[in-house]
Amino acid sequence: MRLAASTPQAAALLARLRPAAVFTTGGYVAIPILSAAAAMRIPSLLWEGNVRPGRSVRATARFASAIAVSHPETAAALAAAGSDGRAYVTGTPIRDPATVDREEARERLEIPPGPRVVLVFGGSQAVARFSAAVAGALPRLVEKVAVVHVTGEDGYAAALAAREALPEARRGRYRPYPFLRDEMTAALAAADLVVGRAGASTLAEVAAFGVPMVVVPYPHAAGHQRANAAALVDAGAAVLVADEDFDADALLGATTILDDPQRHLAMSAAARALGRPGAAAAVSEVLLALAERRPLPEVAAIEALAAGARP
Repeated sequence: MRLAASTPQAAALLARLRPAAVFTTGGYVAIPILSAAAAMRIPSLLWEGNVRPGRSVRATARFASAIAVSHPETAAALAAAGSDGRAYVTGTPIRDPATVDREEARERLEIPPGPRVVLVFGGSQAVARFSAAVAGALPRLVEKVAVVHVTGEDGYAAALAAREALPEARRGRYRPYPFLRDEMTAALAAADLVVGRAGASTLAEVAAFGVPMVVVPYPHAAGHQRANAAALVDAGAAVLVADEDFDADALLGATTILDDPQRHLAMSAAARALGRPGAAAAVSEVLLALAERRPLPEVAAIEALAAGARP
């Protein structure tokens, strides 16, 4: 009922702002805006990063003038839901992987020279499971690798205490952070292995940097993350560990990927093949075409731009 009441409010807002186009990432709040935009003949671009689109995205896709997705399977699912807008596989807009090199990144994060680097971060949901696994494995982990660990605010104090409990010669190999914002690019550039969740942006960034991944999908949210993870696992770029199975031993087992140079190289190549570092430029090109009332670009041209080709 509230969404129905929001549609005339959305129409009034669009009439006042008179946008050249509407861009949305879906969600239930997009329903009144997209339906009002369609009625007012304002072009719109819907972007969906998950392999399996949610109900609200499926419901609104038919209102969009064009669709941008991260996975080909998503375009097929939205077409089956009634969308007839042109669909582009652009990938997920991410930070530019070319802005920092590996050695500079290690220096910025104060990682000592020598050991391979494992980046562990659990995203915004259920990060405590990752922190518990790191805590249980830490003394053995730092004998083998350097660890960059995003703990979340609640886990940071415990991580600092765990770092101080390590032998002095190994403390420099454990770099906990409550959050990584601007430094996340450096962390990805420095990493030899990533252990994390399967959010669309996480997987897109890891692939663009060509880093093998141990992916632990968040077990809720209608299974979106497991479907996202399957794209990397099936391509050979990642291995999957179920949330309930992820503990200190699983984390230690994950680092065996680093013991096999050929396996690590093959996973890196598979990840890089999936990467679309030009996704932001590709999405922007489609949106500008809509806003300027130009003919929509060819699908092949946008896919080349997403893969990193210059416009």
